[in-house]
Amino acid sequence: MNRRKFLGLGLAVVGLAPVVANAIDFRKEKPNAWTAKSVDDAIKALYGDIKPEESGKITLKTPKVASNGGAIPVTVKTDIDAKSVAMFQDVNPESAVIVWSVPENGIVDYSTKIKMKKSGKVTVVVESRDGKFYTKTNSLEVALGGCEG
Repeated sequence: MNRRKFLGLGLAVVGLAPVVANAIDFRKEKPNAWTAKSVDDAIKALYGDIKPEESGKITLKTPKVASNGGAIPVTVKTDIDAKSVAMFQDVNPESAVIVWSVPENGIVDYSTKIKMKKSGKVTVVVESRDGKFYTKTNSLEVALGGCEG
């Protein structure tokens, strides 16, 4: 690798460092959200007493029937100028699943796999940069015995 490429890559890494350093450790900052037994209690512990508005600007993709409750694929997309995106489910003992800090001008197109012991609902809350909250909920079935039939 020549010297110019090496220096250019070094500057790129330094330029990205502030974005990584600004991530919030929600488990440390909001520990009660991770032990809450209901979706409403987890949302309240994470964001306070809010009333998120149902939004068609959020795409929440889940399977209608999950053949494996141990690895359910979930995708969240939105054009909302988001500050954070949080995911919850209503069947496991603790409701909070994940919270993403969205960098300024970041694109929200996140995918993960979650675990659900039985059929239930997945809820997403998007916190916008202007202080508003939006939500979307999907219901899904978890097949018993590992088949989709």
